[in-house]
Amino acid sequence: MSLDRTVFAFAGFMTLLSVALTYLVSSYFVWLTVFVGANLLQSAFTGFCPAAWIFTMLGVKPGKAF
Repeated sequence: MSLDRTVFAFAGFMTLLSVALTYLVSSYFVWLTVFVGANLLQSAFTGFCPAAWIFTMLGVKPGKAF
């Protein structure tokens, strides 16, 4: 799996997880959803994505997104 797809999958997973935790555990988990969305927005404008940096350090290779 390419780096782009890994980041997309991770962002989607974190969003779904935060929605589930908000529903099942506490309404404060909605802030995790806000954090994920804000991180996606800032990476669109700056080009820097902390998740991509971490996945690169873990050995995920860049490649074609689709």
